Amino acid sequence: MKLFLASAAALAVAGPACAQQLTLRPIAEARLRYEHVDQDDLARQADALTIRARAGLAARSGAISATIVGQGTLAMIDHYYDGLNGAPTRPLVADPQNVALVIAQLQYATKDLTLTAGRQKIALDDERFVGNVPFRDNAQTFDAIRVELMPLPKLKLDVAYAWSVRSIWGIDGNGARQQAVSGDNILANLSYVTPVGTLTGFAYLIDQDEAAVQGFRLSSQTYGARLAGSRALSSIAKIGYQFSYARQSDYRANPSRYAADYWLADATLDVKGWKLNVGYEVLGADRGAALTSFQTPLGSNFKFQGWADKLLTTPPNGVRDFHVGGGYGWKQLGPLSAVALQATWHRFDSDRLSLHYGDEINLLASAKIEKTAFSIRYAHYEADDLASDTDKFWFQVDWSL
Repeated sequence: MKLFLASAAALAVAGPACAQQLTLRPIAEARLRYEHVDQDDLARQADALTIRARAGLAARSGAISATIVGQGTLAMIDHYYDGLNGAPTRPLVADPQNVALVIAQLQYATKDLTLTAGRQKIALDDERFVGNVPFRDNAQTFDAIRVELMPLPKLKLDVAYAWSVRSIWGIDGNGARQQAVSGDNILANLSYVTPVGTLTGFAYLIDQDEAAVQGFRLSSQTYGARLAGSRALSSIAKIGYQFSYARQSDYRANPSRYAADYWLADATLDVKGWKLNVGYEVLGADRGAALTSFQTPLGSNFKFQGWADKLLTTPPNGVRDFHVGGGYGWKQLGPLSAVALQATWHRFDSDRLSLHYGDEINLLASAKIEKTAFSIRYAHYEADDLASDTDKFWFQVDWSL
């Protein structure tokens, strides 16, 4: 009902724009992925071959548009634990089979104002705190009303109210891995383009109605700021950088009482196709008696702190991630375009106490042929004080219309 009322409200705001010429655009996407996991603390390995297909339609008339997209995920090889089904004696591959309506939105868009209502993607900044989780087959979308307003040149206000988060667990989701988590979530960004980069202040108020699991809830309030930009060093070299700070504490029904900090400093040097990256990210731990740490329940967490997924949920003692990476890219290499090779090393330590969780190496090769993208990934996690040694391998093909 909320989804219907929100969409109707957006349409009412638009008014006369509906009288303009109607254009239709089909939407079609497909993904084939093989994932293999070898985890030392489990006797059996995981092998997952999944295919995901999305199809839909976008209609536009003047400033008004409507988009609807459905999705199906099928496991053709299901020798894995998907978090809901299968044997937990195998490693987790978080791609359960699913049929879902992933996008159902109405939008009114002008130069200075965009109003979106319904089921939609929301990906803010680098997706550290709010994202679409695009790597997982079922992704994450929001039932929400979102307003993006530019009251002045270079100044943008982006505010969303989400009453439901559609999770990666799909139609069979239950317990701690629900299909959708209802609540009252306010996601607010205010950004300004300065000469040194985009400066953003943000407030994320997450009030989730999920049942408490072992006394822990994800409801929290997070306030912070971020600066991201780039600068040319010469005609062939440039540097990109980002700095972030945030403070998080319990909110509404969360039974834990805690406060923790987040820090990020990251820089990338780009010289004629070569890239070198170095960064340091801290998801802090509460300094009091509570064994609670900074969490990012709505973020696209696969993108951060290694692809082995050992730190999707921040440990009670927090985490410090020092990472160094490099790579090279070709715009065109024979029939291939956007060819890239990349390697990154992570060292993971605790924020509280002096624990060395482990180290991880991530490798990636990717390329495109017209509308088809190919990628091969590998992750090796070597455990010390957290989890167990793990190797993961992916081969993925993505196509879009």
